[in-house]
Amino acid sequence: MPKTPTGSSSVRALVVLAVLAGTTLALDQFTKFLVVTNLPLGEPVPVLGDFLILHFVKNPGAAFSLASGSTWIFSILATAVTVAIIVFARKIRSIGWAVVFGLLLGGVLGNLTDRYFREPSFGLGHVIDFISTPWMMPAIYNVADICIVSSMGLFIILTLRGVNLDGTRTVSTKKSEADATPSPSSDGSGSDAPATESDVSSVPGPGTTDPASPDSTPDVKRLPA
Repeated sequence: MPKTPTGSSSVRALVVLAVLAGTTLALDQFTKFLVVTNLPLGEPVPVLGDFLILHFVKNPGAAFSLASGSTWIFSILATAVTVAIIVFARKIRSIGWAVVFGLLLGGVLGNLTDRYFREPSFGLGHVIDFISTPWMMPAIYNVADICIVSSMGLFIILTLRGVNLDGTRTVSTKKSEADATPSPSSDGSGSDAPATESDVSSVPGPGTTDPASPDSTPDVKRLPA
């Protein structure tokens, strides 16, 4: 019988979500501060050859420099996502799902902070991107983008494993029916049931007669005296 989720599990999940979101936001903003104060705008700086390049750019679009020129739309969407996660968080009791929403919330808040408080204006601010890995993708991204993508990957894993928000797991219906179906040899009525000793002894052997049969009386021939 599945255990009923307790209030303590909900509190632990909320703590994990909040701590992870705050850590993600702080790390994202700290790395962007270092980039803005130390790197030249628009000039790539190789760190590990073409494997890792620091390339400071200001992105007016979505994650990975997509859809430039629609900053206000992404600001509204990011705000809606933030509010939805905060409202929805009280239903989360699974630590795995708390990690998913913690990474997602921290990443969304990281880029949303740029859109609200960076140039050129409130709600239209450009996001700071600086990580370039040409061998993997042509886009330039940041710590917040990495956390958002990581949360989506973990989301897929938990969904495929059937882990619910309350920490329970969904079992496949076909598997449950297969486990509930009794085996054909589970009782003695099947055709594959082994013969018992009494069954073997009741079978007449060669050269013997059945006493219950009307023809079982031996045919005695009398010889003339």
